[in-house]
Amino acid sequence: MPRVRLFHWRADEAKPLILALRAGGYTVEYLGDRANGAWRSLRENPPFAAIIDLTRLPSHGRHVAAEMRATKSLRHIPIVFVDGDPEKVDRIRKDLPDAIYTSRARVVAALKRAKPLVDPVAPPRMMNRTDRTTAQKLGIGPGARVALIDPPANYAHVLGKLPKDVSLTEDPEETLPLTLWFVRDPDTYLGGLAGIRKRALTSRIWIVYQKGRQASGLTQGVIREAALSVGLVDYKVCSVNEVWTALLFTRKK
Repeated sequence: MPRVRLFHWRADEAKPLILALRAGGYTVEYLGDRANGAWRSLRENPPFAAIIDLTRLPSHGRHVAAEMRATKSLRHIPIVFVDGDPEKVDRIRKDLPDAIYTSRARVVAALKRAKPLVDPVAPPRMMNRTDRTTAQKLGIGPGARVALIDPPANYAHVLGKLPKDVSLTEDPEETLPLTLWFVRDPDTYLGGLAGIRKRALTSRIWIVYQKGRQASGLTQGVIREAALSVGLVDYKVCSVNEVWTALLFTRKK
């Protein structure tokens, strides 16, 4: 049976889609909320197609698609986007016009017409976009009051040029409207989650962690799973610079 990789960030909501794909004659690989991870296995054993559900975290889905198109061994694989908010889907369609866009009810039929791409469109990679400043990506606007929790010594360089009248406060006692929490190791991260959860009542929370070899065991999956255990859910991803990346969290409703 053809093998497909499913990207969906809510395991309980993914089950009906997995069952529909299996009923349609496909073998489904699904990694749960680590859905945009495991790139090594994806590169070494590419699937027939990638199914990306856009009902949750469409920015994550767009990032996955862009990274696939930027990877030589994966760029030819058909990408099938499922459902999603029409306005957000339209934005993704502009960058990836040669992907397939469908609904859950029609996903099996859509796969039947999927074929490897000969000359795939290469959209801008989310992590490498240069048309927006770091402040814009983090939602730091003019006059913003930003809390920096355990920031690196060079945080001014990390954040870059800021809009007018932005105030940055290191480790404030009060809760400010926007919080950037820089984490470097699992123990410190796990120990600080309860306090961050309290701040999330009135603050948007960016959890900022290091990329690649510098991550010291803090992967996106580890951060998301631990945050979810205390009632925090992420809904946006951002590459801060070549060293730091971030996830934006809010309290689970």
